[in-house]
Order: sequence, then C-alpha cells, then structure tokens
Amino acid sequence: MAFTDIDNPELYFQTKLYSGDGSTQSVTLDGDIDMQPDLVWLKCRSTAYHNRLFNSVSGAGKNLISDNTNAEQTVDEGVTAFNSDGFSVKQGSSLEYNASGQTYVAWNWKESATAGFDIVAYTGNGTAGATVSHSLSAVPNVMIIKRRNTTDSWGTYHSSNTSAPETDVLTLNTNNATADSNTRWNDTAPTSSVFTVGDDGGMNDNGSTYVAYLWSEKQGYSKFGSYTGNGNADGTFVYTGFKPAFVMVKRTDSTANWQILDNKRNTYNPWNTALFPDTTDPDTTDYSTDHLSNGFKLKVTTTSRNGSGATYIYMAFAEAPFVTSTGIPTTAR
Repeated sequence: MAFTDIDNPELYFQTKLYSGDGSTQSVTLDGDIDMQPDLVWLKCRSTAYHNRLFNSVSGAGKNLISDNTNAEQTVDEGVTAFNSDGFSVKQGSSLEYNASGQTYVAWNWKESATAGFDIVAYTGNGTAGATVSHSLSAVPNVMIIKRRNTTDSWGTYHSSNTSAPETDVLTLNTNNATADSNTRWNDTAPTSSVFTVGDDGGMNDNGSTYVAYLWSEKQGYSKFGSYTGNGNADGTFVYTGFKPAFVMVKRTDSTANWQILDNKRNTYNPWNTALFPDTTDPDTTDYSTDHLSNGFKLKVTTTSRNGSGATYIYMAFAEAPFVTSTGIPTTAR
C-alpha cells in the first residue's frame, strides 16, 4: 500500500517569511532541499497591500492581483527572478514587495506533474466548448483562471464545490458564494488532458490572453475537499492524510472571505492568523485551527470558517505525510 506519492513536500511547496529591506534582496527558502519556484504569491503581513502573484510562464516582473480584477502588470520591481532556491525581490515606487520595516509572506509552488501543479497560458477564441490542454496527466481538482490583458474576475473551479462543480463558479477576488454558470466551464468537467471553457470573457474572449493555475490531488502531499461546519469551538475535523503546511478555506453557501493559514506565521497550535486572497487586509487573528499529523480541526465558531451546517471547500498542502512511503509515521506538532 502506498502511503504517499511525495515523501518530502518541500520539493514542491514552501512558505517563506521575510522582512523588507527597501532595496533588492535574494530571498532563500527555508527547506532543507533547494526548490526553484514557478509560482510566488506575495502578501504584506503588516500593512494593507495587495496579494501579488508572479509566475515563471508569464515571466518575472509581471504580476496579477488576486484581490481585484486588474489586468496583468509589468513592473520594474516585485519578483525579478526565480532562483534555484527562492526568488529575488525588488522594492520600487510601490511599497508592496520589499519595503523597509514591513513583513511579508511568500507561498511558493514548483510546477510539476509529479506534484500535480501546472501553469497554462492560452489565448481565447470566443467559442463555447473550446478546450485547453494541460500537462498534469491527471484530472484537475482546482483551476484558477485570470484574464491577463484586461480587467476580469478570477474564475475558480473546485471539484468538491457542489455535486456538479463544472456547472458552478467561485471567484477568488470576491467573497461571493458559489454561483451557477454555464459560460465559464461550459458545464463540462475537466479531463486528464484538457479543461473546457465557455464563451465568458473571463475565460475565453476571442484574442484575449489568460493564465490558468491547475492542481490535481496527490496522496500525502495535497488535498482538495469539502467539509460541513458544526458551529462549535470543538469543531469539525478534516482528514487530509498529512500534516498541513498551508490551508486555504472558502465558505460556498454564503458570502465569506477566502482565508489562508500556514505553518510559518503560526508555528504551533492553534493556527489563528489568516490572510485573505480577496482583500488587502494584513494578518488577522481569531481563526483558531489545530493542524495535526493527519489533517486540521476547527477550534472557532466564526461562520466564515465553521458555521453550523455551512459548507466549505479547502485546498491543503503538506508539511509532512501522515505516513511516509517507507511506513514511518509523522507526529503532530
């Protein structure tokens, strides 16, 4: 029996905290193995600045903002290089990337079919039912798509969103509940080789350019599921099969912010510090969650995270598998 596909999650995902120096610095990841990231998601923790996403397909110096609908920006600052074990970051006229006296978090993913992560750039043709190839060799569980050349929302697919997730959409840049849509995914489920888009401008305007972030689940490394809240401080336990390093949650049946917790901003239980992909808010506390050797447990009654009978989707990435491929168990923190 295989316990995990990936014994060392740091090969493919790492969170990094750093302090701005007001100039240019090389940020080295903390893992005990080098990882060159392909997606760097930066957020200032200490001040209300934007969520900035840089990827190696679009290229350094180009970024999109998850908390608004802006087109892709090309800037002489931000992430200026994807290095062999981290990235270079430059402070320019904006204070959002590396300002002296500010603190930041960077969530870093390496593109790899082994880890179930693919970055796809494509050009729309305006035709409902168009297909876009990907390189996962597995069915995507999560797809986040952003129009690059002009303003538009971040269309988001999650395989556990509803009983027919291909008929619905969430938007990463808003706190909106799940909405029905036949123009986003053309009511067509993704396959192990392609995903399908409708004729919505946010997915497939003729001649427009797009970037898609795709993830497929890998045992012991990533989990993309759902849970129902119980409204109790002794909250729902969510089994992932690993000790989480990163958890992003969204309530789907009502309005609520997307929330990200990680094992670097909170190094022991409970995790209680959240950042929000859909707002510029800095670190915010009172989101108490225990991260365990095989999942996470809600310890808070807030309706955005654990409302009684409320439904939620999540994406989680591992710090360590529950049991390694050689049968060695992981202990809780």
